[in-house]
Amino acid sequence: MSFHTILLLTFSAFSAAAGQLLFKVGAVGSRSLLDFINPYILGGLVLYGLGTAIWIYVLSSEMLVNVYAFTALTFVLVYLAGIVFLGEAISKPAMLGVALVLSGLYLITAHGN
Repeated sequence: MSFHTILLLTFSAFSAAAGQLLFKVGAVGSRSLLDFINPYILGGLVLYGLGTAIWIYVLSSEMLVNVYAFTALTFVLVYLAGIVFLGEAISKPAMLGVALVLSGLYLITAHGN
């Protein structure tokens, strides 16, 4: 996988993770359907959509098994953003899980098909 492709997929993961973070912020305190139509949710949709569009673009030239691995990076970024920006709890087992996910992503990216 080329460096350019890895950069695109990393940007895609950051964009999707930022979208997820905005979804959470926009959903807090919302009760009715109309409450969910707010700038945070709309911004989250734009960022998540951008990440998805880039991901699909990369699929046009890369193998699905390699590209799909970057969804794991989104998981890690959302987890870390929840801790940093939302003050959510952190645990040692979860951090070990994050390290294992990142290790797996490295192995797939560096030594994948």
